[in-house]
Amino acid sequence: MKTYKVYAIKDGTVIDHVPATKALKVIDILGLENEGILTIGIGFSSEKMGRKDIIKIENKYLEKEETDKISLIAPLATINIIKNGKLVEKRKIELPDEYINIVKCPNPNCITSKEHVISRFKVINRTPLILRCHYCERIITEDEVEIL
Repeated sequence: MKTYKVYAIKDGTVIDHVPATKALKVIDILGLENEGILTIGIGFSSEKMGRKDIIKIENKYLEKEETDKISLIAPLATINIIKNGKLVEKRKIELPDEYINIVKCPNPNCITSKEHVISRFKVINRTPLILRCHYCERIITEDEVEIL
């Protein structure tokens, strides 16, 4: 068995159980490219998932809106909040019943494409993920999701 060295952070957020090869996509949708010190572990062994990625973000604590975005890519991820080098909170990502102002409607005739209207998508199915636009009722699958 290989041993991996993953450095601890003093303060910040650890996103664990990200599906293998999805870490960079999570960083992209959260807009963390210029956020500070990021540590990314890709392709770690996981009993639960086979392979997983891990993201450590120093000096940043994720809000619910940010974890809602992560749920679109890594619905089984866990969020670990670290303060003074200690784990103070651990929570699983939860798919919301509705995504508000997070997902872009792909329908060019939808009012959200023409006006400054906040997008709203209801979760129709969780696995596999299927969403429905509140305005034009367009159904989209996980592969079609485009984040605003």
